[in-house]
Amino acid sequence: MTEHVEHPLAAALKPLLDAVGATPLPVGEAKPEDVVLEWEGAPALAVRLPHLSNALDRLLAETTRQFDGRPLAELDRWEKQRVVALLEERGAFTVRHGVETVATALGVSRFTVYNYLNRQDGSKSG
Repeated sequence: MTEHVEHPLAAALKPLLDAVGATPLPVGEAKPEDVVLEWEGAPALAVRLPHLSNALDRLLAETTRQFDGRPLAELDRWEKQRVVALLEERGAFTVRHGVETVATALGVSRFTVYNYLNRQDGSKSG
C-alpha cells in the first residue's frame, strides 16, 4: 500500500481553499467544471469550487468569526455597518436574496441594509 503524500501546492493553498469552501482533489478525479492547477508545468491539483447557494452562509459564518463569534444581530450599529461593508466587498449582495439573508442575520430590515450600502457609496465618492 502506497502512502499518500500531499502535494506542496495543496498544503500552501489549504487556508485559502478552507476560507472559500473549495475542495482539493487529485487531478485524476477532476470533473470538467473543476479548476486544475499546474505546478512547474504539470497538472498538480484539482479544485472543486463551492456552489453559490452555500457561499452566503459561509460568508456570514466567516464574518461572525471576525466579530469574536458574537451573533451578528447583537452587534452595535457601527459594527453592523462594518459587516455590510465586508460582505459587499466579498460579493454577498450579488447572490440572489443576499440583502434579505443579511438583513435577517443582522436582525434589521432590508431597508436598513440598503441604507448601510448607500451610506458606503456616498463615503466612497465623497
